[in-house]
Amino acid sequence: MWVAAYMLAIVVVNWLFDLLPVIQTPLGAWPPASIIVGFVLILRDLAQRQAGHYVLIAMLAAGIITYVMVDPFIALASVAAFLVSETADWIVYTVTKRPLADRILASSAVSSPLDSVVFLGLIGFLSPASFILQSLSKFAGAVAVWAFLRHRESRIRGA
Repeated sequence: MWVAAYMLAIVVVNWLFDLLPVIQTPLGAWPPASIIVGFVLILRDLAQRQAGHYVLIAMLAAGIITYVMVDPFIALASVAAFLVSETADWIVYTVTKRPLADRILASSAVSSPLDSVVFLGLIGFLSPASFILQSLSKFAGAVAVWAFLRHRESRIRGA
């Protein structure tokens, strides 16, 4: 289930990057689809729990589907960003021997900024403001999931 959700999320987020216009803010350009990329990175962690290291094959398959379905320029930038960030995420998640919530938070702290710098750089929207906005919006999803999982773990221990 998580592997399929992860693959679907990659395709959907890239479609949204292609569909939604970039918002020009006083701090720089900001792609609104970046809000949900953080959840894609979290889905990768859950998919890895389900499929182990085969999750990398799922990422590549979703990249190929993305290339066929959206603007190839966006798809190539996205695949490059996912390869860099997801590999870093995979390494941190794999070597960190902490509870799931902590591993999601740690791996997202590393992968969110990497994904932002690669993707924004390749599509020509890299600025300090866009990097900060996109990285923070991605990491916010990880913090929300971390808090939810921590709360759930404390309820289970208390029960």
